[in-house]
This record gives sequence, structure tokens and C-alpha cells, in this order.
Amino acid sequence: MASGQNKKSAEQVARYADMLSAMGTEPRLRIMQLLLSAHPEGLVVGDIQEELEIPNSTLSHHLDKLKNENLVLVKRESTFLRYTANTEALQELMQFLYSECCTRNKALRPRDIIEICR
Repeated sequence: MASGQNKKSAEQVARYADMLSAMGTEPRLRIMQLLLSAHPEGLVVGDIQEELEIPNSTLSHHLDKLKNENLVLVKRESTFLRYTANTEALQELMQFLYSECCTRNKALRPRDIIEICR
């Protein structure tokens, strides 16, 4: 592997680690789960807060962390902020994990992953 590819690969792994870390708290994982269930419309902050019962200041912190790692997208609608899950970023992360565990060394059978998703 060329040195440039090693650097790119290391940068990708670092980025994926940051993404996983951002989702690595219970409130943020619950936010991601909620936004995925509301996909593609997403939810406004008040609806997220009401559903998860997270204080506004804390929710803002969690949403910022997820946004900084490109896991959620935000769009202003008049006085509201609408958040949606960034499914492209999540797909990229899942492909990274899948390529290692299911194709190269066959740690898991691809069929098992598909069955879990049904």
C-alpha cells in the first residue's frame, strides 16, 4: 500500500472513531435512533426534547456534537431548527465496519447482518 493510501486510511479510521465516539453516549444514541425513525422528515428540536425528555441546554450540546461529526444535518425553518440523520455518513460508517467484519476476514456472515436488519 502506498504511503498516501496509508495516510488516507488512517484519516478515515480517525474520522470513523470520532463518529462512533459522538454516538457513544446514551442520549446521543437515543437521538440518532429517534432521528432515524423520523427519516426523511426529521424532527424539530422541541419534538426531540419532548420525546426524549432531555433538558434544552443538554440537548443542544448533544445535537452540536452529532452535527460536528456530520452525523446529523440541520435546517432552519423560520424560528425552528429541523434535524435529520445524515444517512450518507451512517452508510459510509456501516460500509467501513462491514468491509472489515464481513468480507475480508469473514468474522461475520453477510447473511447474518441482513437478517438482523429485517
